[in-house]
Amino acid sequence: MSNRVLMKGNEAFAEAAVHAGCKYFFGYPITPQNEIPEYMSRRLPEVGGVYLQAESEVAGINMIFGAAGTGHRVLISSSSPGISLMSEGISYIAAAELPCVIINVMRGGPGLGGILPAQSDYFQATKGGGHGDYRLLVLAPGNLQEATEFIMMAFDLAEFYRNPVMILTDGFMGQMMEAVEFKKVKLDYDIPDVKEWAIGYMAQRGKRALIKSLSLDPEVLEQHNKKLQKKYRLMEEKEVRFESAGVEDAEIVIAAYGTTSRIAKSAIKKLREQGIKAGIIRPQSLYPFPYKAFSDLPESVKRVLVVEMSCGQMVEDVKLGVCGKVPVSFYGRCGGMAPSVDEIEEAAKNALG
Repeated sequence: MSNRVLMKGNEAFAEAAVHAGCKYFFGYPITPQNEIPEYMSRRLPEVGGVYLQAESEVAGINMIFGAAGTGHRVLISSSSPGISLMSEGISYIAAAELPCVIINVMRGGPGLGGILPAQSDYFQATKGGGHGDYRLLVLAPGNLQEATEFIMMAFDLAEFYRNPVMILTDGFMGQMMEAVEFKKVKLDYDIPDVKEWAIGYMAQRGKRALIKSLSLDPEVLEQHNKKLQKKYRLMEEKEVRFESAGVEDAEIVIAAYGTTSRIAKSAIKKLREQGIKAGIIRPQSLYPFPYKAFSDLPESVKRVLVVEMSCGQMVEDVKLGVCGKVPVSFYGRCGGMAPSVDEIEEAAKNALG
């Protein structure tokens, strides 16, 4: 008997967090992710958890800071402008080495933009939306099943690295419906049940717990930054994830992530039917980025085409990976619309000349 259930994306994201052991959600409404807090307001009390709507995104992320400091699994979600408001708090959480999961259901920008889907928060997510030398682990699912698995995995990754993990998705995925099964991805990491660094653990042993991001001594601050960078290098070594298909004999490789990658796969099928050998590289981790997948392209590849729902952001990382080996072209839509199958097909043909 199948355990699959038909769910809207945002609700599936929330349920996946519950399956991962999340008991605390703090957030503030913003379209197109509102079904996540709505679902959590009903679901968390059923599992002995707490849902709290903050007075703003700034308040919500600081509540996450406090709750994460107790060692419990915590979640916050928002959409583009809301993530901007959280950026200072996210930097504080990363500096304090606290685990949490952040879901960004992207919408168009800049500014208030619109409520339609976009992928224009790539720089914000992968290069650091807040201040300082910090990084988030950033996962970009390509469908709802993968999203549920990534969200459950994100809580484990957050605890293992003691670092925030962001799930970067978009309004299309948040609002679509697909059948999902809540299957936990097992990581071969030693994640202790007891969080010895957490406030509750320390208090029980009569010790003072101090979780902070302030370091007024420059030597102490430099050593802390070096410690963080060492952790990020470990992420880059162990957490690169990507999918590739049809690359081994391709003359053109399309690079796309998230919703756009689904459309690109249909375009690739049409190109193949016309005798044009096309393949795809789909980054699943945006940080760390799969640079090696692009630096190791076979000799058959004449061109890489990057497709995004933005004016061109991931394309910069693709160019770094390709490192001048072949030309890199770009095609994007940036008004809340996704590139169509026909548009991607035509862009690929134009790129090949």
